[in-house]
Amino acid sequence: MSDSERQIVCTNCAALNRLPPDRDALAARCGKCRTPLFSGQPADVDSRMFARQIGRNSIPVLVDVWAPWCGPCRMMAPEFARAARSLEPSMRLVKLNSESEQATAASLGIRGIPTLLLFHHGHELARQAGAMDAAAIAAWARSQLRN
Repeated sequence: MSDSERQIVCTNCAALNRLPPDRDALAARCGKCRTPLFSGQPADVDSRMFARQIGRNSIPVLVDVWAPWCGPCRMMAPEFARAARSLEPSMRLVKLNSESEQATAASLGIRGIPTLLLFHHGHELARQAGAMDAAAIAAWARSQLRN
């Protein structure tokens, strides 16, 4: 893989896709399942897909750890979706349900929700607890990459 070539994990089938630098990422489709690689919406992930996304993507991955019973999480969900539209394709946004993926949430040391986690090359770069609006989510994620 060249330095500028990106590796993007499909959120539908988990296939690893190589994306040349001259290719429009927003128009790119998975080579295996033909699903668009970026939809402008965060993807719901299970533990297996979460591990694949943070471990194999060459772009940063922003994770919203949430639960269906959490009021602030439900309030932040549309804001996280709006943030996806402004952050993709330079960043992958995914949602991890801490209720259905309790072991993964525990292994991440999640103590409160909603919690945002930013990963790059398999390593956690930053975390932020509490609900935020789309502008604050995008600004926080971008600022963490500059550090």
